[in-house]
Amino acid sequence: MQAKNPAQQTTTTRIRSIIGGSLGNLVEWYDWYVYTAFSLYFAGTFFPSGNQVVQLLNTAGVFAIGFLMRPIGGWVMGTYADRKGRKAALTLSVLLMSVGSLIIAVVPGYKQIGVAAPVILVLARIIQGLSVGGEYGTSATYLSEVATKKHRGFYSSFQYVTLIMGQLLALGVLILLQQAFLTDKQLHQWGWRIPFGVGAVLAVTVMYLRRSMTESVDLNKDDKKVRDTRGTIKALAQHPKAVFTVIGLTIGGTLAFYTFTTYMQKFLVTSSGFTKNAATLISTLTLVGFMLLQPVFGLLSDKIGRKPLLIGFGILGTLTTVPILTALSHTKDVWIAFALIMCALIIVSGYTSINAVVKAELFPANIRALGVGFPYAIAVSLFGGTAEPLALLFKVKNHQEWFYWYVTIFIALSLLIYSTMNDTRKHSKIED
Repeated sequence: MQAKNPAQQTTTTRIRSIIGGSLGNLVEWYDWYVYTAFSLYFAGTFFPSGNQVVQLLNTAGVFAIGFLMRPIGGWVMGTYADRKGRKAALTLSVLLMSVGSLIIAVVPGYKQIGVAAPVILVLARIIQGLSVGGEYGTSATYLSEVATKKHRGFYSSFQYVTLIMGQLLALGVLILLQQAFLTDKQLHQWGWRIPFGVGAVLAVTVMYLRRSMTESVDLNKDDKKVRDTRGTIKALAQHPKAVFTVIGLTIGGTLAFYTFTTYMQKFLVTSSGFTKNAATLISTLTLVGFMLLQPVFGLLSDKIGRKPLLIGFGILGTLTTVPILTALSHTKDVWIAFALIMCALIIVSGYTSINAVVKAELFPANIRALGVGFPYAIAVSLFGGTAEPLALLFKVKNHQEWFYWYVTIFIALSLLIYSTMNDTRKHSKIED
């Protein structure tokens, strides 16, 4: 299908395209985050041990392995998206996610098949890592390309809206099972398999929905020279500044994001002493607020630029991360915990709401999906994926506060990038 220029699309067509891309993004991230939401329940199935923190450390390690596959996914799927189109890559990525979820839903536990159980779990997460590694770069590129210049920050912010909705859906399923259908014992024994089965079915459904999406670029208009270099590492290497900018601006943001979202549920249980139900409730409420903030900050970036929001996150994140995490580790009050996490997420929104569009605006169309997805996946694998296991490792060693400073240092390093980079709203390559 030949792509329409965003300026030539009607508002209805553009909104339909954004919804189509976003629905798939939601299901992809639901499948990805349901692992962390239910790890408190299935950790013992794959890693038998009397120590809950050690079990969580093992499951977090598998979570990190999935992240380590994301650069490969970002490379392979980014190349595919730049050569065959965004729609084809988005359809393939959601199919891979469905396969990974189905494997986890049906694999027997350690008692039944021994060490093969965690091995198969790792295999499933590798497949999902490939999928989500390709999903981010391609969906960020797609949403940025179908938007108009005037509202690009606003429209592209819906990538994180649906990403957070994926987390919320995972937590919502957990709450529903906890409160209405299953006992704690049943959740530990077999109930944790239900959300993975649901995710596999949803992914297959979205795969078919994505087939009707409108392509965001016209791959037929390129001359032979551009076609031959489309989606190649060689072509990407001609933009070293943009590549290192993506890595640098991602490091602090992704570390802060995973610290105050996916890790928080476990932090509230193992460090603050909340029950699993209370921790789930707090995580859900903060994620709802966080989700609603994304379009607001995205719209703000269309008015004042991307750079001020990034600098605001860098400064406030550097100053407040240690105090917030320290206070959070000592509180026993649900609403104080909610307020502290919410403060952190307001700050993090300065990064999350616009990071997709900032990266997309750095690259020309022939390497945009690869340029956004590959370097981002490297950074998020090394820092986002390792945040939770590193935090748990510091806790096991009785030096939990070291993790607080670790997060702070890398936010400060990203602040240096934010301070020296151009404002991509004024220097966007999407118009090129």
